[in-house]
Amino acid sequence: MDKKATRAAYGEALCELAERYPQLVVLDADLAAATMTKGFAAAYPDRFFDCGIAEANMTAIAAGMSTAGLKPFTNTFAIFAAGRAYEQVRNSIAYPHLNVVCVGSHGGVSVGEDGATHQMIEDLALMRAIPGMVVVNPCDAYEMRAAVEALINYNGPAYLRLGRSPVDVVTEGVSGYKFELGKGAVLKEGTDVTIVATGLGVQLSLGAAELLSASGISAEVIDIHTVKPLDNELIVKSASKTGCVVTVEEHNVIGGLGGAVCELLSAECPVPVLRHGVDDVFGRSGKASEVLEYFGLTAEGVAEKAKRAVELKK
Repeated sequence: MDKKATRAAYGEALCELAERYPQLVVLDADLAAATMTKGFAAAYPDRFFDCGIAEANMTAIAAGMSTAGLKPFTNTFAIFAAGRAYEQVRNSIAYPHLNVVCVGSHGGVSVGEDGATHQMIEDLALMRAIPGMVVVNPCDAYEMRAAVEALINYNGPAYLRLGRSPVDVVTEGVSGYKFELGKGAVLKEGTDVTIVATGLGVQLSLGAAELLSASGISAEVIDIHTVKPLDNELIVKSASKTGCVVTVEEHNVIGGLGGAVCELLSAECPVPVLRHGVDDVFGRSGKASEVLEYFGLTAEGVAEKAKRAVELKK
């Protein structure tokens, strides 16, 4: 199985799509080597703008560019894209509904050794709360490439989350898989519990489904690459079938995918829902794999939560 960081796939996608979409311009806040926009900068220097360590200014510049018919993608770490520049994203891009994609790289605790200050676990919540903002968190390289092209063609404000660590490519070759903003994808059908996941939570959930199968539990795994707008129909349909749900995300359990799913199901299909992610604490410094294990973001951790969910519906 191929393995690649979504940030690497993102950088490659920008270069691959640049000729087809001449309106695409890329802005970065002095992090091109980390956000993987360096390839685009080398190939298209006239369409790349390094704004320095000035994320708020970069966001405002992109807003202005969009009014001239360009399609700007701003790039920095998620902690700065969604945190430091929040006011500019909200007031300069989202409020006037401008055509800008704000890209937050190094999202979640798998940033590893950079520690709590750089492990952004609130970005999905912050961006989801902004009116009219589309929020996208692809799980692998194949899905990331599709997301970049879809967002180039989308007219409006959007937030795209990238991961630092390499992850297995799990969506390529899946029968019936089709990327569409606002639509989830069933990667594995099941009858006993629905696991709704985003980002690297998808790989963890597929691993958990294998473990659960060995215990006689049939898990349905839904890949939610678009956290907002949420695929309400798909989630309600699956929850109605299985009778219980687990959400999985590399994010605070408050306000992200878990919050969105709970808001939906409490109104339309009340079933037991357990959220799996970071339990409202800051991150820890360490190797990515060790930090994920510390927070229970493993296939085993997801499987245990799914077993609890199944027990709750009895």
